[in-house]
Amino acid sequence: MKQTPDLSAAAWRKSSYSAGGDNNCVEVSDDHPGIVPVRDSKRPDDSPVLVFTATSWTSFLAGIKN
Repeated sequence: MKQTPDLSAAAWRKSSYSAGGDNNCVEVSDDHPGIVPVRDSKRPDDSPVLVFTATSWTSFLAGIKN
C-alpha cells in the first residue's frame, strides 16, 4: 500500500488560467519530487487532494494543450 504524503505544509498555487478568479480553479503544489498534488481552490481545507505521479501530470497537461 502506498503511503499518503504529508501535505500539511504544502505551498499551493492556482492555475495560471484562473485569471485571478475565485471560481472553478484547481491548485497544485510543486514542491514534492515525483508527485503533483491537486486540490479544489474553492474548498482548500476540506476537499480531497488528488495525487498524481509527475509523469501522469505531464501527460495530462500535454493532452489538454493539444
